[in-house]
Amino acid sequence: MARNYLWQTASKSNSVEPSYQTLICMGPYHLTLAINLSFLRTFNLLNNRFSGKIPKQVDRLFRLRHLDLTLNMLEGEIPVNLTFCMDLSFISIGLNHLTGKIPSEIGSFRKLEYLILEKNNLTGPIPPSMGNLSSLKGFSFNENNLVGTVPEEMGRLRSLSVLAIGPNQLSGMIPPSIFNISSMTSITITLNAFRGIIPPAIGLNMPNLLEIGIAGNEFSGPIPASLSNASQLQLIDIAENNFAGQLPTSLGYLQNLWRLTMYNCNLGSDSSNDLEIISSLTNCSNLKLVDMSYNNFGGVLPKSIANLSTQLTHLCVGVNPISGMIPETLPNLNNLIFLAMDGSLFTGVIPASLGKFQKLQSLNLRGNRLSGQIPSSLGNLTQLYGIDLSANKLQGRIPPSIGNCLYLQLMAMSENIPSQVISLYSSIWLNLSQNLLTGILPVEVGKLKNINTLDISGNNLTGEIPETIGKCQSLEYLYLQGNLFHGMVPSSLASLRGLQYLDLSRSNLSGQIPKDLRRLTFLIYLNLSFNNLEGEVPKEGVFRNMSAISLDGNTKLCGGVSELQLPACPINVPKQRKSHGFKLKFTISLAAGC
Repeated sequence: MARNYLWQTASKSNSVEPSYQTLICMGPYHLTLAINLSFLRTFNLLNNRFSGKIPKQVDRLFRLRHLDLTLNMLEGEIPVNLTFCMDLSFISIGLNHLTGKIPSEIGSFRKLEYLILEKNNLTGPIPPSMGNLSSLKGFSFNENNLVGTVPEEMGRLRSLSVLAIGPNQLSGMIPPSIFNISSMTSITITLNAFRGIIPPAIGLNMPNLLEIGIAGNEFSGPIPASLSNASQLQLIDIAENNFAGQLPTSLGYLQNLWRLTMYNCNLGSDSSNDLEIISSLTNCSNLKLVDMSYNNFGGVLPKSIANLSTQLTHLCVGVNPISGMIPETLPNLNNLIFLAMDGSLFTGVIPASLGKFQKLQSLNLRGNRLSGQIPSSLGNLTQLYGIDLSANKLQGRIPPSIGNCLYLQLMAMSENIPSQVISLYSSIWLNLSQNLLTGILPVEVGKLKNINTLDISGNNLTGEIPETIGKCQSLEYLYLQGNLFHGMVPSSLASLRGLQYLDLSRSNLSGQIPKDLRRLTFLIYLNLSFNNLEGEVPKEGVFRNMSAISLDGNTKLCGGVSELQLPACPINVPKQRKSHGFKLKFTISLAAGC
């Protein structure tokens, strides 16, 4: 996020018009060809396929002001000789394969305004000499392997607008002086190991702040109410920290806020006033994403949630002790694409009004206390990609209207209590396990051409496993255990060339193990235990690996590898040999009698 803003800011102040002082290369030329062009002011090799090291002769470009080597395949260290180009105001060497440390000599660039070294393999600390870059307006060291702390000297950068140093392996506390730089518009320090508190006066001291991203650290303490004084704030990402207390309702004054991400950061106290923030956020008319999942927010979801911005596309309130019923008016958020209310304490029925979400692609209500029937109106969610209603107390049948969801690929409704078998849909992941499904597995299962995972374990399905299951050529994970299937193991399973996991245990299957299962080269787990199988166990393929197969509870099996300790299979003497032996004995006896 900071990178995009940094590029926009830098491009406005460093626009380049091609001239005799400018070299813009758009092809895979050799880098050293340009080194003798000492008159150059701008050197732009953005987005090519240059490889090798940055030549040390770069110091000959002593008139250079703008250097852009972004998005190539350059390697090696940043040459110290670069510091001889004293007029440089813009350096971008991001998205390469550079290694080594950031040279301390970099602090000698008195005119440098923008420094972009992101997405390399740089190591070591941030050099304290960075504090000497008095003209610096923005820098990005994102996605490297930097270690150590942020130098105190960086608090001297009074013109700094953009600071981006995450993800890295930095730690310690951010110098308080950095939070006093009034010109700061974007600060991104995500995915490090920073600790401490957010200064209470951050919004007063950084009034121009547009973005703050501090997710994935170890910050603690309360969220400062002064953030609302940074009235232009558009993005707040404070997820995965160790904060305490409530989220200040004053955030509702941020009219330009479009993203609020605060999942898994220990907010809330499981009290009835935890969700007052939702009512205050109804004033944020540009809000598009709210993620407050994996916290300790309690109470009842207020009806005002339906008054959030109609621009909202992502709403995540799951894994909180939120109770009560799901508001009927929720579909007022008619642009919602992603809705997650899982892992909470919601009760009552699934509102039929949820079928009004015309743009919804993902619905997750898993792990609540919802009861009643699955509303047939969910079949109106024609854009639905994934739905999870598992681990509730739902009853009745799964409505056939779900078949209208032609884009549905992920479906989980396990641990509910449907009373009838359902139709299967064109999915890549289908989980109907731990129900009370009865009847047979339809032969139409073979129409699931794209399915990767099929789990209908733990039901009361009967009949034979249809041979058509061998037509599911994309199948990698098949779980049919814990049913009442009978008949033979389908030989067509051997045609599932990509199959990795197969569990047919705890049923009433009989007959022999198909020998061609040994040809499934990707099969790493096979469980046929507790059936009525008989005959010889193959010795090749997955059957050679004791830890990969389970055959317990099949008392009529024999043979196999010695580690299985099964009895040897009886040697069947052909009838012709028996007849020949009888004739021979008769002849000998007759001769002896004569």
